Amino acid sequence: MAGVEGRIALVTGAGRGIGLATAKLLAARGARVMCVARSEKELATSGFDYIAADLGTLEGCEQVVTETEQRLGGVDILVCNHAIGSAHEKVLWEQGPEVWHASMRLNLDSPYYLTHRILPGMVERRYGRLVYTSSTAAIAAEHAGSAYNSSKSGLLGLMRSVAQDGGAFGITANGVLPGWVRTEMAERSARADAEKRNITPEEVWAERAALYPPGRVATPEEVAALIAFLATEESSGVSGESIRVALGSVW
Repeated sequence: MAGVEGRIALVTGAGRGIGLATAKLLAARGARVMCVARSEKELATSGFDYIAADLGTLEGCEQVVTETEQRLGGVDILVCNHAIGSAHEKVLWEQGPEVWHASMRLNLDSPYYLTHRILPGMVERRYGRLVYTSSTAAIAAEHAGSAYNSSKSGLLGLMRSVAQDGGAFGITANGVLPGWVRTEMAERSARADAEKRNITPEEVWAERAALYPPGRVATPEEVAALIAFLATEESSGVSGESIRVALGSVW
C-alpha cells in the first residue's frame, strides 16, 4: 500500500502490542517512524528511532514532539496509541477520584497535548493524518471501568473535533476501536479478572474469544493494518470515523 513513503510518523505506546505492530507496518511501507513509550528497554529492541518519555504530562508531550521534529522533521502522521487500562478499576461508587484523574490524564489529556502541539505544522503544510486508538468500550461500556470507558469515549470527541477543524487543510482524523486483543494491557486485566473469580487467565481468554463469531480475539497486526491504512494519502476520504476491529462482535 502506497501513501506513507517518506512521511514522518510518531507512534505512541510503541514498545509492544498494537503500537509496535503499527510502527513495523508503517516502516515497511516507507514511513520514517519515531516510537514512543515509557520503557526504554522495550524501545531499544524495536529497531526504530525512539524516545522514552512519560506522556502523562504536558512537558513530556512537548518534549516528544520537539525531539521528533529535531531528529526527523515535522510530523505527518500521529498515532496516539498509549493508554492506561481498566484492570485496577472498581465499580463507580467504590472507586476514588484519583483513578478517574489518572485515566483522563493519560488517555485523553495526553492525546490532546500531542495533537495541539502537532497540528500547527500540519496546517502549515496542508497535510496530516491523525489516528487515535480508542476501544469498543467507548461505545459498549465494560463493567467496573468508568474511567477507562469515559476516557476512550472522550478520545472520540477529540478525534471528531480534529476532523472538523483540520478538514480544510488536508488533515484527517479517525478512531480505531479494537475489541479484545491479547496485549500486555489486556493480559493484566485477564489476570485481575481471573483472581477475582478464582479461575485461570486462560479461562478468561476463552470467555473473551467466545464473544466473537470466529471464536478468537483480534491480533495486534489486524488492528495495525487499519491504522496503517488510515495513515495513508489514499485514506483522504475517511475522516471523523470510529471504526471497530472486533471480528463482527460489538466487543
